[in-house]
Amino acid sequence: MAGFLLRRIGGIAVTLLVTSFLVFGSVHLAPGDPASFLLGGRSASPAAVAAIKEQYHLDDPFLVQYTKWIGGVVTGDFGKSATFRQDVGGLIAARLPTTLLLIGYAGVLILVGGLAFGALAALRRGVVDRAVLVGTGIATATPSFVAAIGLISLFAVQLGWFPAFGNGSGFGDRIYHLTLPAAALALTFVGLLARVTRTSMLEELGREHVEVARSRGVPGSDVVRRHVLRNALGPITTVTGTIVAGLLVATSIVETAFGLSGVGQLLVSSVTVKDFPVVQAVSLLVVLAFVTANLVVDLVHPLIDPRLSHAKGGKA
Repeated sequence: MAGFLLRRIGGIAVTLLVTSFLVFGSVHLAPGDPASFLLGGRSASPAAVAAIKEQYHLDDPFLVQYTKWIGGVVTGDFGKSATFRQDVGGLIAARLPTTLLLIGYAGVLILVGGLAFGALAALRRGVVDRAVLVGTGIATATPSFVAAIGLISLFAVQLGWFPAFGNGSGFGDRIYHLTLPAAALALTFVGLLARVTRTSMLEELGREHVEVARSRGVPGSDVVRRHVLRNALGPITTVTGTIVAGLLVATSIVETAFGLSGVGQLLVSSVTVKDFPVVQAVSLLVVLAFVTANLVVDLVHPLIDPRLSHAKGGKA
């Protein structure tokens, strides 16, 4: 297990290094002068252009620029935003709580809804199963921005139950404001997790040990809890990595649609005005969050399925 963990951490380090190089190089791959992008297309005096080049080391060779940037990233210095005139780290830190709360809220909805609908479909074959399949199929095919528009139109505009914009103030008010955004963010992934849960549980329901437990008179609820759902958690845990990746991408769409001042909305606005220091920092943090989530999944999976633990232990 220790060898597996070291290999995974080494792989993450290599992934982040390659990603950081590609992310930083994006400003140089874009057509035009990087200084012009950092100035946002505004006309500036030669002295201002020279100051920008000095601040971002644009006159240095590319590898020198990258080395200075990645050295700052390691110490938590992501540079200064060309648009906001603030440290990028401070900009991200101010918006991170909203994004984390939104993802956490959506994650709860995904787990509860996905597991509940998936289990219901697996245990109630027939009309209920077909209804869940149709509903989850529609949910999976619905993009987040379409879900956001529909939810705003129905629950914010027509019914007036929830606000359509803003973060709210205080924990309770924030949860209230984030309900529609979290639902829009979670919808697609509820359908995905429900289908994975249904398939995994149906496979476990056909296992021989489940039939043996039933023949011995074990109550149905115990059979489902101990022998079906527990063994079905393996594939469900595996798909979590895909869900995390989707949430990180969809967050920017949902935050923009609902006017939330989160990291996703910051990324979208920074791309629009070509604020490359912010884009580079947020992109790198998204990759870090994704690979970290997958590492956690890989570590938790053997705890759910001991057979994986033995296999990895033998390879270590």
